[in-house]
Amino acid sequence: MSIKIAIERSDNIDKVLRRFKKMCEKEGLIKEIKKKQYYEKPCQKRRREYLKRKRRHVKMLTMIKMGVQRKRKARRSMGN
Repeated sequence: MSIKIAIERSDNIDKVLRRFKKMCEKEGLIKEIKKKQYYEKPCQKRRREYLKRKRRHVKMLTMIKMGVQRKRKARRSMGN
């Protein structure tokens, strides 16, 4: 990941910093740094990912029970 920002002499430093922060958020850099700030044991990582999948599954089931279906992205045909 590399983030480059073009700066001109007339640019305000606050606007440049704001652009930099937005680009970092888009790239997911801040989230990754916070995640790697502390060591996470492999078993803790597996548990966190398992609970994340479980929450997503329960949320999907409740949406189906309520009659709300998840929108799916339309697939493009490959040259047909």
